[in-house]
Amino acid sequence: MMRLLLVFFLISGIFPSAVLGQQTESFDYWKGNKEMIWRGVQSFMLCNGVFTSERSVDQVIEQELAYVRGRAGTTLDVAYEIDEAQKTAIVGIGNPSTPAMRAVYREGLGCIIMAPDQTFADTDSYPQLNTPPLAGDPASIPWPDGDLVPEITIPNDVNKEALQAASEWTFDRATHGTTEQVTLSLLVVHKGKIILERYAPGVNVTTKTRTWSTAKSIAVTLIGTLVDEGKLSLDDPLKIDWLPTLRSPESDPRKAITLRHVLHMSSGLYPVDNGLEYATGSGLSYWAGASSIKGARSRALIREPGSYWDYENYDTILAVYAMKKALGSDQAYLEFPRKALFDKIGMRSTIPGVDRFGDFIMSSQIYTNARDLARFGLLYLNEGVWNGERIISEEWIDFVRTPAPATDVRNDFYGGQWWLVPTDRNDVPKDAYSTAGNRGQYVIVVPSHDLVIVRRGLDFGRQGFNRWDLTREVLKAFQ
Repeated sequence: MMRLLLVFFLISGIFPSAVLGQQTESFDYWKGNKEMIWRGVQSFMLCNGVFTSERSVDQVIEQELAYVRGRAGTTLDVAYEIDEAQKTAIVGIGNPSTPAMRAVYREGLGCIIMAPDQTFADTDSYPQLNTPPLAGDPASIPWPDGDLVPEITIPNDVNKEALQAASEWTFDRATHGTTEQVTLSLLVVHKGKIILERYAPGVNVTTKTRTWSTAKSIAVTLIGTLVDEGKLSLDDPLKIDWLPTLRSPESDPRKAITLRHVLHMSSGLYPVDNGLEYATGSGLSYWAGASSIKGARSRALIREPGSYWDYENYDTILAVYAMKKALGSDQAYLEFPRKALFDKIGMRSTIPGVDRFGDFIMSSQIYTNARDLARFGLLYLNEGVWNGERIISEEWIDFVRTPAPATDVRNDFYGGQWWLVPTDRNDVPKDAYSTAGNRGQYVIVVPSHDLVIVRRGLDFGRQGFNRWDLTREVLKAFQ
């Protein structure tokens, strides 16, 4: 009888779990990692919020950490300490089941998250950047090189009521979105001049917050300067020492991956962040002190490079690692963002973060303010030229704005670490392109309207603030 039943199941394709011995996997094997990482998130955000953003502890807990409430181990009932003199933060004191997580501020680089087995005695081994600040007082230097801005006036050919309505649409999310979308700042720059600048209570022109993945667009700009100089090539294989090291490394199929592939989010490597971003993968380097580049180099190839689009923090980190190798020395690497970009266009408030090994985490970890991001957008609007000096080539701007081939089945929405207007969207100009970061960080460039729009947010819970809807609302003032 059992044999007849088995034949029936094989023919019909119906396989009861009792026959196959299947069970539901219900145990959370990553629970310990998740609790440790969320402690790290709190420690890191407290540290950067106080010492990089120069905000109060209450502001950080109320706003920055709104993002982590309800996650594993993030009630903030756990003990924490902030040392103003040493510029450190620790979360989870006295809890034996989950390691206390520590973060320490380092000059020029912001806060660095420590490994769970480290203490503040290890701080001196961490990198810092003591390069003197850019000369001059930004308050006395005219915009856009500095922050001296005359009284903001709206040109006669811009509809003032429509522009104000766009501002209300952006800030009044209880009416136009969800209360979990919290706008910190909105800047609109038209023909190089600021025509709208608005900040939420407790935020001002100097407030630096995390860019999240808007950092990727900054990273690709730095990489582009090296491609322009011939120190990197889009279509040469990445000179990466892949892990694990093979007996015959020349046979490693990952050697086919190029800089173009990783900048297009099409490396073909295993996507470790999908579904477990706050338990393993890049989350361990962001929030738990693991090496960013070691994890990035340890993924297996599962698809042909260039054939499939899959958004992955580690792809950006691989590109930044290629930048490091092209620069040749650790010091040149640490100084490079300021020398190649930030100082040249007046981004005085922009701080690139590193892991404890001194590798930039430019997939997410940059702190800056709204005006610096507006300067960054203006560089692209001005086709790569600033005060007569070419910073990046027109060819590179064309690259970042050209759809990645693997997105052709998904409305061509992504270029080279910049987001594009999807082909099925017809209410905003097709030449617009945008950075995008978690919690609503956007720099939107609209060449056809000589326009840059910057929106900073601390969105949490149900996010989804739509940058193209924002573009549509602002453009109503320019009909």
